[in-house]
Amino acid sequence: MNGFEWIVPLLSIIIIDIVLGGDNAIVIALASKCLPPRERRLAMYWGTAGAVAVRAALTAVALLLLKIPLLQFIGGLLLIWIAVKLLVEDKDVQCKEAGSLGEAIRIIIIADVVMGIDNVIAIAGAAHGSILLVVIGLLVSVPIIMWGSTFILKLMERYPFIVYIGGGVLAWTAGQMMAGDRIIAGILSNYITYPSLTLSSLVVLLVLGIGYYKNQRGSALPE
Repeated sequence: MNGFEWIVPLLSIIIIDIVLGGDNAIVIALASKCLPPRERRLAMYWGTAGAVAVRAALTAVALLLLKIPLLQFIGGLLLIWIAVKLLVEDKDVQCKEAGSLGEAIRIIIIADVVMGIDNVIAIAGAAHGSILLVVIGLLVSVPIIMWGSTFILKLMERYPFIVYIGGGVLAWTAGQMMAGDRIIAGILSNYITYPSLTLSSLVVLLVLGIGYYKNQRGSALPE
């Protein structure tokens, strides 16, 4: 990749990380808040470093798995669900407080892995097979999430359209993943001139439409 070819997926990764990563930052804050100031900072630094390393490794595995026929299509379907849930559900983040530095680091890493599965799938789809883009995206977005999470969450509450932008990016990534699957691409190319663009656009309209409709009705998706 070069020039515009890597800028778009990189921006997508950063946006996905920020939109889906706000709750992870809250977990970090909750896990370390009972520690002394110096240990709290260490817990945040080492917990975040460990979480980034684990997430990058999981994303690398996901990049390999997505090369298996139809798994990329299934990943796209799952990402559509994640995008809709982002738009219509309020997240209630809960995490126990740690009593020691080691416990705080462990809680942060485990919680990030459990809560970060959606990030992994989304980032793997947006990265187009490049682990370098994944690492760069994480290095750029994680500091933003860590130090600006409260501001970002308040901003998204005040200006809901920001969440819709994130949902749109996720939906576009889902469409790209589905259309990029070898088997699906072969089928679509027989009927559609621009299969990737067409399918991605339809998925964006579908996700944003469902999100807007559900929000207007005040209803959430079933678990």
